[in-house]
Amino acid sequence: MSDTPEFLARHRFARITARKARRIADLIRGRSVNEALELLEFAPQRGASFYLKVVRSAVANASMDESVNINRLVISECRADDGPLAQGRMRFRPGPQGRAMPFSKRLSHLTVKVRELEEAPVEAGSKRGVAAKKA
Repeated sequence: MSDTPEFLARHRFARITARKARRIADLIRGRSVNEALELLEFAPQRGASFYLKVVRSAVANASMDESVNINRLVISECRADDGPLAQGRMRFRPGPQGRAMPFSKRLSHLTVKVRELEEAPVEAGSKRGVAAKKA
């Protein structure tokens, strides 16, 4: 790993199942923050609005450090972990023939870490290096 600082934002006890939130987490993991915000803005899944707020919060946390260029941030880690059941218990709905059918309202913990992308060293044999030397 590199020694660039990572900035963390969490939404704990989000009222969405982790399985549904992981679809969005997989969508934005490893992308630049600007690209991720653009994707989240127009993604039709319900989890996108949750992650939109978390990514914006992580960017705001990074902007508190004056040495960080927020236009070069990338999402280094994006997770959706299982949380507890809402109110800590199962719920029940009426079932057929007087039975009770249990169901659970699941919560999740959403985590986003952003890091500033460091400059890749330009090699002597690469096309970029050659073009830079000619100019």
